[in-house]
Amino acid sequence: MSTRYIFLDMNAYFASVEQQLRPELRGQPVCVVPLMADTTFCIAASYEARTYGVKTGTRVRDALERIPNLAVVEARPRVYVEVHKRILQALERVLPIEEVLSIDEMRFALMKNEQPRARELALELKAAIRREVGPWLRASAGLAPNRYLAKVAAELEKPDGLVEIRKEGLPEALWPLSLRDLHGIGRRMEARLNRHGVFSVRQLTRLSRSAMQRIWGGVVGERMWYALRGEDLPLLSTQRRSVSHSHVLPPELRNPDGARKTLMRLLHKAAAKLRRKGYWARHLTVYATQTRAPTWSRSSWVETTQDTRLLLNTMATLWDTGPPERPHKVGVVLEHLVTEHETSPPLWPEARRGYQLAHALDHINALYGPDTVYFAGMHGLDYAGEDRIAFGEVPHLEKALKPQPRRFR
Repeated sequence: MSTRYIFLDMNAYFASVEQQLRPELRGQPVCVVPLMADTTFCIAASYEARTYGVKTGTRVRDALERIPNLAVVEARPRVYVEVHKRILQALERVLPIEEVLSIDEMRFALMKNEQPRARELALELKAAIRREVGPWLRASAGLAPNRYLAKVAAELEKPDGLVEIRKEGLPEALWPLSLRDLHGIGRRMEARLNRHGVFSVRQLTRLSRSAMQRIWGGVVGERMWYALRGEDLPLLSTQRRSVSHSHVLPPELRNPDGARKTLMRLLHKAAAKLRRKGYWARHLTVYATQTRAPTWSRSSWVETTQDTRLLLNTMATLWDTGPPERPHKVGVVLEHLVTEHETSPPLWPEARRGYQLAHALDHINALYGPDTVYFAGMHGLDYAGEDRIAFGEVPHLEKALKPQPRRFR
């Protein structure tokens, strides 16, 4: 009974949703893009496209050279969120979800009486998605004694895989994996490990706790040592460092005025997210990338705030210092965040009105849909009516899943 967690990873999610909803795309190579332009990149690729080497991050121009009959589909984020909600509802009828980690990842914690049926339950979860949402929506399941290894297992067999890592035999059972198979070890971390003489998982698991702590530079290395041995450590409380949004501009908006309007919308979304997460910001950065020119950026400290209006005024001041003539992509970053426990609502009447207005906008948009009420400077920016989806967070996720009673294992 060593399997305590099931991790579910939807396979090629955006592309799979398009294939499910559009039968003519089934079995065909599909690339989902943020906007229709040869200069943009694939944000999702179907498995039929991946057989030709087209994947997330491939430039559309290059993808079409490899696959002339490639179906290039413009992303429909709100559709993906709605399908995501249906997936959550189907899964909840099988098992309560411990945490929704992104639009395509969910984790389940098993109680003791459920652990012997872990594989059966994982198969039931996968079947529920196919039956209640659609057969073209496949998921890979990872089963393991802790959260970390469950995610690792889910990545090992795609599409439609089911891999179980049992505590018995750890860490030796991980030796056939490569370092990059382990979550959290990317290109830079692998290079750091190589500099310390570690080139395989076998060598990694033979390091001492103190050695791993030194390589990772802190407690993360020590926690990794325990995780690779199947220990189920409690989650660490973390604090977000920044809130950001960016957007690649369509050709008609690659000018100072179009970029400014887009930045207003991005900042409007970032400030709403800031409040939803319970943070206050003390620093704002706006930036714009340009073709064959250095990135333009401006930054400013602000009073500790959640006020969209104050942030928009600061952004306008920064932008008016001399914006780039041909911006290609723009973005905003709210940094130096503090939690609500580390600050207090504003004291001065004007600042308090801005704070109250921002929360009133959030309440209205939560009731009647995003962008029901917005600042006038954003008006007419129809192309940006669709929310972008970051894989680490689902827009308006709090409406997708009702709170579940706490479960004890």
